[in-house]
Amino acid sequence: MTRAIELERATVFRGSEEVLHSLSLCLETGEHACILGPNGSGKSTLVKLISGDLSPLYREPPAIRLFGMERWNLFDLRSRLGIVSDSLQVAQSGSDSALDTILSGFFGGVGLPLRAKASVEMIEKARATAALLGVGHILHKEADELSSGEMRRILVARALVHDPEMLLLDEPYNSLDVAARLSFESTLGALSDRGHSIVLVTHELSEIPDGIGRIILMKEGRIFADGPKAEVLRGETVSDLFGIALRVAVREGRYHAEALRG
Repeated sequence: MTRAIELERATVFRGSEEVLHSLSLCLETGEHACILGPNGSGKSTLVKLISGDLSPLYREPPAIRLFGMERWNLFDLRSRLGIVSDSLQVAQSGSDSALDTILSGFFGGVGLPLRAKASVEMIEKARATAALLGVGHILHKEADELSSGEMRRILVARALVHDPEMLLLDEPYNSLDVAARLSFESTLGALSDRGHSIVLVTHELSEIPDGIGRIILMKEGRIFADGPKAEVLRGETVSDLFGIALRVAVREGRYHAEALRG
């Protein structure tokens, strides 16, 4: 497998605060992984670093490589790595139609650029991707008319118009009710079956799909643990991660963190 994401001693400051501390991480195409940690652990900063929204402290050699490249063209990158985040969902809300939101993926911005005209091929691809995700019937709706679950699938469709090898999903279950969570989980399974590598970022153990085998724990801007799910998701490790006494239970293949009662 080729290395999709390589971080080598990446350090990120936001203002005067160091939020990622010399972080090293490698994710390969074809693998399914989960980046898990409490709020404030640096997960979203890591996603923004990978997406190019934040830059690491300069060093030689460069601290980040994507698909083996230290410099990349964002249009070329989108055909290999699709990113869906909560901040993107907030930015995309408004009067744009669901179809235009998907089409904006071809242009790399929020909404369609002024005077931009989508080709027939782009529209056909957008409609086909929406149908795959079960949202083909709502393409006429404005973004602010959609439920959180519908909008999340629209944004996944936006990322999929380029058929990326890897999908990086930042807290994809936020604001989803039970029915929407189950539907989105089914969507992830279908995408995995189609050959897309899934990297899920979350703070909740129960959101980790069965098909994800590698768990990367983050705490205070550092990698806290990294390895196979059964080895990493142990009560003592998860308790240290969240700073509270927890036990980890496994029910029907799904992991759950439960408070220890004294």
